[in-house]
Amino acid sequence: MSLRHFLTTQDWSRAELDALLDQAVAFKHSRFGQQLAGKSIALLFFNPSMRTRTSFELGAHQLGGHAVVLAPGKDAWPIEFDLGTVMDGDTEEHVSEVARVLSRYVDLIGVRAFPKFQDWSVDREDRVIKAFAKYATVPVINLETITHPCQELAHVMALREKFGNLDKKKYVLTWTYHPKPLNTAVANSALLIATRFGMDVTLLCPTPEYVLDERYMELARQNVAESGGSLRVSHDIEDSYRGADIVYAKSWGALPYFGRWQDEAPIRQSHKHFIVDEAKMALTNNGVFSHCLPLRRNIKATDAVMDSPACIAIDEAENRLHVQKAVMAALARHTPSR
Repeated sequence: MSLRHFLTTQDWSRAELDALLDQAVAFKHSRFGQQLAGKSIALLFFNPSMRTRTSFELGAHQLGGHAVVLAPGKDAWPIEFDLGTVMDGDTEEHVSEVARVLSRYVDLIGVRAFPKFQDWSVDREDRVIKAFAKYATVPVINLETITHPCQELAHVMALREKFGNLDKKKYVLTWTYHPKPLNTAVANSALLIATRFGMDVTLLCPTPEYVLDERYMELARQNVAESGGSLRVSHDIEDSYRGADIVYAKSWGALPYFGRWQDEAPIRQSHKHFIVDEAKMALTNNGVFSHCLPLRRNIKATDAVMDSPACIAIDEAENRLHVQKAVMAALARHTPSR
């Protein structure tokens, strides 16, 4: 069997995603197992983490496995990713060696590596995790790069717990203000998974500059054609919220200003009113609200929204543990015993 990675949900069929979610539900009811007995995972964090690190470490432990956490450039050697580079700078070893050596030690490798926020034409290639997938001889899991597939599964699991069948649910993915421009990963992923599961999706953002990368817009359109959902882009807050079943909030930077954040700042500053508040949620169809966390209260959403029964962000965060165990267990089934 060929090597299987979990880099994006788009590489997995709908039936396979449903199976992962079913397994996650089983793990939620019975947390401990032996699916990773005698197996291990290396978790490489090029960026900070709280939920991802905690849930993967605990998940491996609860399934009888062992997790090794590494922070390249801090407690592990800095890594080079370009071929042909004369390595006379800060990097000490090349990813081709790192991935192959770790593959001799562990059964799974997880990688978290955000964009450098300098040149989107470079960052959109997702070179760090793709390099690990190229050189590793064990499955590689995306812990968040320019997409966040584990968050996608946790999100849709929480929505299924609330609604059951998600077909034709009105889903609003809304941009919100943040004092700093952020990664588009969660927004990209929310767009992909909502369209994959047949929802009627509205991408709500301040101006056309905030529409997501065309790669993900096109994948979303393909998903809609297959799932029977729909997709539209709107800049009208009230129209988008009216009758919504689900509101999912995220901040992200405008791609035309990628690497030129000071030029984007005036646009960002003028749209603080995109905050998710009680008045907007009152327009929904008794809708639920969620966010991937962390969330700056009274910047992205008000205290009243976060503390309301409509907020399922904590449920979604808990589900990270369960879906990631399902992913690890599924991938580990196809790794040979050492």
